[in-house]
Amino acid sequence: QVQLVESGGGLVQAGGSLRLSCAASGGTFSRYDMAWFRQAPGDGREFVAAISGNVERTYYVDSAKGRFTISRDNAKNTVYLQMNSLKPEDTAVYYCAANLLGHFYYSVRSTYDSWGQGTQVTVSS
Repeated sequence: QVQLVESGGGLVQAGGSLRLSCAASGGTFSRYDMAWFRQAPGDGREFVAAISGNVERTYYVDSAKGRFTISRDNAKNTVYLQMNSLKPEDTAVYYCAANLLGHFYYSVRSTYDSWGQGTQVTVSS
């Protein structure tokens, strides 16, 4: 079992910033591919950003490029999502996910074996 716990969500005005954190326990974190997804009311869960294990390549949805940065600190077993220049359309529950099995189709939900419970991000206009 790998447990993931998100934190850092909250209410922010448009143009502001938040940093989300996802703490992992129960496995070898440095080997995992990690990702952030989000789900707004009435919408499906959509890919936001991912970072691979080992080489630590990063991937982003187009709407996040230039504004969001995914990073990881393997010594702390934690992955981060730094969100700058936030927009109301970024409002959603943000979920952390981990891939333990090695086939890294980074934007596909079924790639990921473990999910956190989510943290709410609300951006006011």
